[in-house]
Amino acid sequence: MVTIVDTKPKPRHPEKAHKPDTPILKKPEWIRVKAPGSAVYGETQKIVRDNKLVTVCEEAGCPNIGECWSKKHATFMIMGDTCTRACAFCNVKTGMPDSLVADEPEKVADAIARMGLAHAVITSVDRDDLADGGAKHFARTITEIRKASPLTTIEVLTPDFLKKDGALEIVVEAKPDVFNHNLETVPGLYLKIRPGARYFHSLRLLQRVKELDTTMFTKSGIMVGLGETREQVMQVMDDMRAANIDFITIGQYLQPTRKHAAIDRFVTPDEFKGYETIAYAKGFLMVAATPLTRSSHHAGDDFAKLRAARAQRG
Repeated sequence: MVTIVDTKPKPRHPEKAHKPDTPILKKPEWIRVKAPGSAVYGETQKIVRDNKLVTVCEEAGCPNIGECWSKKHATFMIMGDTCTRACAFCNVKTGMPDSLVADEPEKVADAIARMGLAHAVITSVDRDDLADGGAKHFARTITEIRKASPLTTIEVLTPDFLKKDGALEIVVEAKPDVFNHNLETVPGLYLKIRPGARYFHSLRLLQRVKELDTTMFTKSGIMVGLGETREQVMQVMDDMRAANIDFITIGQYLQPTRKHAAIDRFVTPDEFKGYETIAYAKGFLMVAATPLTRSSHHAGDDFAKLRAARAQRG
């Protein structure tokens, strides 16, 4: 009897393997960042490895990983490293995920306590295979962080919980300080960029958070440079404000590989400044709009500003 072992590695994005290559534009000067390598970066990496944790910093290829890890900032990605969706912009691995790791919430909480984080960001892959989309796992993680590090404020960046009745309520009941869910792009680009999601469902999800808990901060973000127009971006701002979203982030889309959606253009720093000015004029408590803005970049500092802005507005 002969046993054949398939040693060929599985592609990270099997659903994109058949797609034609798209051109990758040369990055302008304002996009370039320093390579990671500080001593504190290594220390952060060791804590992540020791606890066998996954971070979106690594999985999504975030350009700010060197800066954030050198400051002991990390965004923990729970429920594995494999997503059930296949968004055209995302570098996270896709496929059928493994079972949940039962003690992951405790390991995340331990890492946060060891790192001494004042503000922790918890995100996840989409888990359409789970009955609650992973909502209970989010809630347990929040609970364990509260036990291990009572003074740490907690921000969650959740999936859309599409067709998962009651899931949102489970997460909100666990009382994170910030509830973040990204719209990612303008509605006209959803079929191309975020085909597994629904724009108005995501918007309604964030509106519902405020209905459940008026004191909870809500946050959402989009990428630009995918082919959207300025008018479409401003319409998304209006939609967010109608849903009482407190904080908007706007950053430049960066193409992970030639199989991902192509960059339409690099938006200039002056255009980002213009978006910031408009967003504040529309009533957001907090705006982060720069080429390198990402959902959890400077999240701790931004949370302090968010609280101060609410207190000032009264």
